[in-house]
Amino acid sequence: MNENHSASELNYRPRWQADLLRRSIKDHPVVVLTGARQTGKSTLLGHEPPFKKWLHKNLDDLDLMEQAEEEPSSLWSAAKNIVIDEVQRVPSLLHAIKRRVDENRKGVRFILSGSSNLLLMRSVSESLAGRAVYYTLLPMMLGEIEMRPPSGLIRNLFKGELPEEGKISVSHRSPFPWMLRGCMPTLMEMKSWSAVLKWWEGYVMTYLERDLRQLSQIESLPDFRRVMRALALRSGQLLNQTGISREIGVSQPTIHRYIKLLETTFLFQRLPAFSLNRTKRLVKSPKVMWVDPGLVSFLCGYNDKESLASSRQAGGIFEVLVYLHLRGWAQLQIPQPRIYYWRTVTGHEVDFIIEWGRKLLAVEVKLTSSPKFKDTENLRLFLNEYPESAGALLLHTGKHMEQFHEKILAIPWYWIT
Repeated sequence: MNENHSASELNYRPRWQADLLRRSIKDHPVVVLTGARQTGKSTLLGHEPPFKKWLHKNLDDLDLMEQAEEEPSSLWSAAKNIVIDEVQRVPSLLHAIKRRVDENRKGVRFILSGSSNLLLMRSVSESLAGRAVYYTLLPMMLGEIEMRPPSGLIRNLFKGELPEEGKISVSHRSPFPWMLRGCMPTLMEMKSWSAVLKWWEGYVMTYLERDLRQLSQIESLPDFRRVMRALALRSGQLLNQTGISREIGVSQPTIHRYIKLLETTFLFQRLPAFSLNRTKRLVKSPKVMWVDPGLVSFLCGYNDKESLASSRQAGGIFEVLVYLHLRGWAQLQIPQPRIYYWRTVTGHEVDFIIEWGRKLLAVEVKLTSSPKFKDTENLRLFLNEYPESAGALLLHTGKHMEQFHEKILAIPWYWIT
């Protein structure tokens, strides 16, 4: 092992999804690991056993890319365990992978990684149907950064088990450092704030100039930047494409296409409305969500805690941070819970509804260290509408747990991390 690799090993923080990948590859010939650029897909596969000992090919290499297009099967020759990074760059390679798997279904294993949503590529759905399982690697959870095991709090709440404050071992964490810096793995090693800002600047530039141009023709990069900023400023709010179009002067069809591109590259997500439609008076538009709170803060132009804390967007960016951790927890569960939001036409809203099987858990997010009973109003309305719910959480930035209702707990946000 060379010096650089040794240093890399020391800096590597294990990812919670690695165990899922290990279990899945035993039962499925192909595992697809996608996610936004720089979430650590290649790093995970290069450090976690047994994948780090497999044959690795990265299609960012132009020579390998040409080889994959001309002689795809030569990439792996007689190898039985193969990792291929950035596989979306050569979609035709998937047919060769299908043939290799069908020739020796039990004897060969592929892990394919990429920074585009391969499920949206027709060639993937046709070639790998019945052969592959899919995972998305998110930015790092706070527990991964601090090298802790996943929290069992949400799972226990679904079982009807309330937490005991003295048994929660996570000490107080302010959300603002994570709202500003974000949770991308590379950022964890950066000591200076100027380095973080330069990194995000380069990230956005690389994303615009490289990834998007591979996926689609962008008529105007300045227009695309305006759309990204407009969506960032609306984090946690209802998605209103007509309003955005009117405000920034970009046509609604163009905005719709740009949103699809942001989704395809895993940077953005439309959070769907909860639709067990008992009142029949629920809002059905999706909400604006992003993959990483640091990206949102950067796009909005918040470069320090003071400007962020006093901004109108602070609550929405805090929601993005919480959503990242809810998704991270959900991805570890089998079957995976689904996450929604709930809003009535009269404006009562609960930030997140987690549906797991036939059980529901409501989650409200408040950027306050001193939650009050009145902050639970919408949670109580939801529980009245869905009394079979497992319970409700009010996540806040303080240090203590408080019970406001037989089914409503106010807890520090970092307890779920």
